[in-house]
Amino acid sequence: MKFFEIPKEDLKKIISVFNRKIGLFVFFVFVLFFDSTYFSEKVTNSQITINLLMLAGFFAMYFRSTPRVKELMLYAVVLGIGGEYLFSRVLHMYTYRLENVPLYVPIGHAALYGRVFKFSTAPIVRKYHKAVEQLFSIVIVLFATVYLLFFSDVFGFVMTIGVFLLLWKRPKDRLFFYAMYILVAILEIGGTAFGCWRWPSIAFDVFEFLPSNNPPSGISLFYFLLDIGCFVIYTQRHKVTWRRLKNIRSKHA
Repeated sequence: MKFFEIPKEDLKKIISVFNRKIGLFVFFVFVLFFDSTYFSEKVTNSQITINLLMLAGFFAMYFRSTPRVKELMLYAVVLGIGGEYLFSRVLHMYTYRLENVPLYVPIGHAALYGRVFKFSTAPIVRKYHKAVEQLFSIVIVLFATVYLLFFSDVFGFVMTIGVFLLLWKRPKDRLFFYAMYILVAILEIGGTAFGCWRWPSIAFDVFEFLPSNNPPSGISLFYFLLDIGCFVIYTQRHKVTWRRLKNIRSKHA
């Protein structure tokens, strides 16, 4: 079944879930204005405003989440801090406006992770997951191709291929990561447009054979590390529950 072949009432429900779980988070793009070059030049060069706004949003979402999502969000914050320092400050994959790691970034990673998780596990979305995945994959391919052809974004296109390859034998993760890809792309476009951070013209500012756009298209590839990290920590913390779940899955396979 294709996305637009979904019954009208169910299609409305899917769109409603998307708007509530993911579309609302897109509003954060406009919050990034408080860390923009314009705001820093005209008002204040501080990141305190956006950090406070992100903290408020994070806790509002955290206290309304299920225990599992709460736990995963906390893991995402910790791993996000480590990942940001590694990729930004050590590997120079990208650079923030003040050449630091703003507090709102790892907190934002966790909120984003939680939002996408809620969307991808919603019953109505799971019911038509193949149709939703098909639509998202088409959007992703078109987006990465446009970036490659019009912005010479080889680095982003290669990462996008990496996303599809990693999901080739992980069908249960496709919905989550396709949604993640789209949301990350929107946030990256907003963040770089406001000047909150920037990407070098080549990958890691080192590999000349991988020209990059600012931002590159397939950066969500690195969110696999965040997801895998959260998953590993969660399963180690809940070994008995995870073992029981694997047994149930094997019986129904």
